[in-house]
Amino acid sequence: MNDMNKATLDYYVELIDNKLLELTHSKPELQGQVVEAMEYSLQAGGKRLRPVLMLEFCRMCGERQPEKYAEIACSIELIHTFSLIHDDLPCMDDDDYRRGKLSCHKAFPENIALLAGDALNTLAFEVIANSAMNGVISADKAVMLISVLARAVGTDGMIGGQVIDLKYENKEIDVDTLNILQTCKTGALIEAACVMGVILGDKLEAIPFAADYAQAMGRAFQIVDDILDVTGTFEELGKPIGSDSEQHKNTYVSLLGLDKSEQIAKQLTVQALGHLKYFEDSVFLTELTSDMLTRRS
Repeated sequence: MNDMNKATLDYYVELIDNKLLELTHSKPELQGQVVEAMEYSLQAGGKRLRPVLMLEFCRMCGERQPEKYAEIACSIELIHTFSLIHDDLPCMDDDDYRRGKLSCHKAFPENIALLAGDALNTLAFEVIANSAMNGVISADKAVMLISVLARAVGTDGMIGGQVIDLKYENKEIDVDTLNILQTCKTGALIEAACVMGVILGDKLEAIPFAADYAQAMGRAFQIVDDILDVTGTFEELGKPIGSDSEQHKNTYVSLLGLDKSEQIAKQLTVQALGHLKYFEDSVFLTELTSDMLTRRS
């Protein structure tokens, strides 16, 4: 990534990190442990890809000051972090590490980790509602954003994808079903981020292009994740390598092999870049999307 685009990415990430800290600054005496668990997982690192996508689509749709919506962008990261906490639980993927740190249920009691995930989920929608109450956005726009985000979380989104994932553990799966699984589990929240940015940028006619970009990019992102689970290192990924295979998870690599998976990831990246041509000044997002294909973490 060139220096200018790297500076843009760093600006977005710092903006999101600072806003996330503000959202969890209050630690009441009796409920303090669950807030500490929320903050622990939120501050464990990460690319902040989803909120960055929201802010950048907002900018590409004509908003000159997308940073004024940074708190709304945080709502997407709150949802993403909630999903990671719950995915790591013993009843789900049973992972001990996340982003190089102990998983939330290993750093805190398991029941507190569960509640921290629940609290992050509800806080996301509170943030959007408060943005309307404080005059940052209209009530109508808040309803649209909440609808998009809620759908991405529910049975048509991440939760539905996780159900399919659990259903096919230790069972054979075909590519079409795996595509549905990942469209829900990974792609839905990425799509929500992009579409929310379009809504905030007041360019609703661009929603189909943003959604198509997100689905292609989201699937490519997941395939690269699957590849890195085989070829990466703990130091790069911050979690044990080969955990998908050990847990008998269905991945693109286990189904198609490394070479075919790499080929499909490249094809999907090309598709995603094609959808960006609808938007003016998409240089930053074009480079970021391309970089996702060759990332090592």
